Amino acid sequence: MRKLAHKPLMKVKIHSEGTNILIVVMLIMIVINLSAWMFIRPVAIPWTFTILSAILYGLIVNFFRSPRRTFHGNRENVVVSSVDGTVVALEEVFEPEVLRRKVRMLSVFMTVFNVHANWFPIDGEVLMVRHHRGRFLSAYLPKASIENERSTILIRAENGQEVLVRQIAGAVARRIVTYAEPGDRANIENHLGFIKFGSRVDIYLPLDAEVYVKIGDKTMGGVTEIARLRPHSDE
Repeated sequence: MRKLAHKPLMKVKIHSEGTNILIVVMLIMIVINLSAWMFIRPVAIPWTFTILSAILYGLIVNFFRSPRRTFHGNRENVVVSSVDGTVVALEEVFEPEVLRRKVRMLSVFMTVFNVHANWFPIDGEVLMVRHHRGRFLSAYLPKASIENERSTILIRAENGQEVLVRQIAGAVARRIVTYAEPGDRANIENHLGFIKFGSRVDIYLPLDAEVYVKIGDKTMGGVTEIARLRPHSDE
């Protein structure tokens, strides 16, 4: 098992998906707080509004942060986590929608406190992008992978193997954004999409991939090595 600790080079900015939301929330909070200070007494009540507003706004800013990350490890056949979060599933499954074969599914769940940008898990070429309509069950549930609203991205690694990434909406996260398009070059340092307000990403790996994480491990998108594909020459 490899160590999961990393010291990536990171530059943080606000993700473009959050810009309009942050502006609208700021305007609403300004109106509410100005009204409170002008018309409500005792002064403790306006102070309470201001403090709570600052905390809430800070949480929203934190949610939409978009760090730029650089991977420093060996990129040959590497699979990195697509998201920040916690590994909640690692099992052999039959993927019925795209691959139609047995694979190893690795799921990472994001809370509202995690970065919600999604990175490409491998270097390679995007073969297919498909949106699936569905339900909005809790993303933590196993059946969310096949029943929830989701976006599926199929990528061919440089060694010819295929890896499937699935962005899954949840009970709260009902907005999936996918930037990847067929023919795009996949790079583990680039974003493939974004999911708003807590959700989950599944990565489907070949059965012979060497997996480095276990259930309960914390991952960092674009940085944490979660697996390594079997070299093509060994097949």
